Amino acid sequence: MWNRHEVPLASLSTLRGAGGVVDETLLRRVLYGISCRNYEAAADAVPGAIGLSASTGSRQFIKASAAKLRELQERDLSDLDIVAMFLDGKTFAEDTMVTALGVTLGGRKVVLGFVQASTENAAVLTEFLRGLRARGLRIDRGILVVIDGSKGLRASVRRAFGKLAVVQRCQWHKRKNVLEYLSKSERAWWCKRLQAAYQRPTYEEAKRALQEVRRDLADRNLSAVASLDEGMEETLTLHRLGVFPLLGISLKTTNCLESVFSLVEARTARVSSWKNSSHKQRWLATALLDIEPRLRRIRGYRHLGLLRQAVQRELGLVAQEGDETAGDEHAAKEVA
Repeated sequence: MWNRHEVPLASLSTLRGAGGVVDETLLRRVLYGISCRNYEAAADAVPGAIGLSASTGSRQFIKASAAKLRELQERDLSDLDIVAMFLDGKTFAEDTMVTALGVTLGGRKVVLGFVQASTENAAVLTEFLRGLRARGLRIDRGILVVIDGSKGLRASVRRAFGKLAVVQRCQWHKRKNVLEYLSKSERAWWCKRLQAAYQRPTYEEAKRALQEVRRDLADRNLSAVASLDEGMEETLTLHRLGVFPLLGISLKTTNCLESVFSLVEARTARVSSWKNSSHKQRWLATALLDIEPRLRRIRGYRHLGLLRQAVQRELGLVAQEGDETAGDEHAAKEVA
């Protein structure tokens, strides 16, 4: 006689019991190239893998990626000792996603959050930055903010961070903007001159070299001169702080975020149709959290303590006795 009792399947028990483990496995497999449509066949080809139908796999991915989005949006930032932040807008799925990438005193890169908005929307960006502070982001010791030069971004930093932030304008974006006013045939020559000026190690040398470029450029294109003049001082912030030779390679541009979004693109390029904002934000959050642990410390991270001291001097902040020693100890722990 047949046994009328149910016999539990080992694979089903694993699926029900593993919970987050299954979600994480599916997330990674979909993120690294297996579509939900083909997930069942791909899983069947791997001994011991848990096969899911296309519809079940899709539902599981939506659930797991939604959890990743909540994790990023609600992440407590109060334990992070952030000394610098990259803030830039990048095109993702035909929308602009403004992302904040923090740098700890020990040089570690941490994704602080993102918002779906134009870089010119100062009101939304201000609310976004204030939201980071509400989640615990500490800027009371001062912070260096690296931006691309957008007026909306600059205004939002001023409104949200006030006199606790020093801004470094991206030198790469500045060169690009100036060169746009010149003919293609002469851009390479002027690019070399601008790059050489910005590479001067001290503020006085770099400012003098840029003034020489400005004088020669005035005979060629006054509109290019106006572009160079706009925000020039903030492209020299690291020079003025006296740390350009130590940290310029890492903090003079927004290239850190450019690199992160290149990694995001590698994980999301297969998606041919984006359904809505939730779809885009779930994928972006999932990709960013997957990438974050793989990011290397910034070059020159051992000198970030000097950057903090320079920022505090620039802002007129008075460090409490023992702060510098505490900062050095904190950085040493992160390095270890």
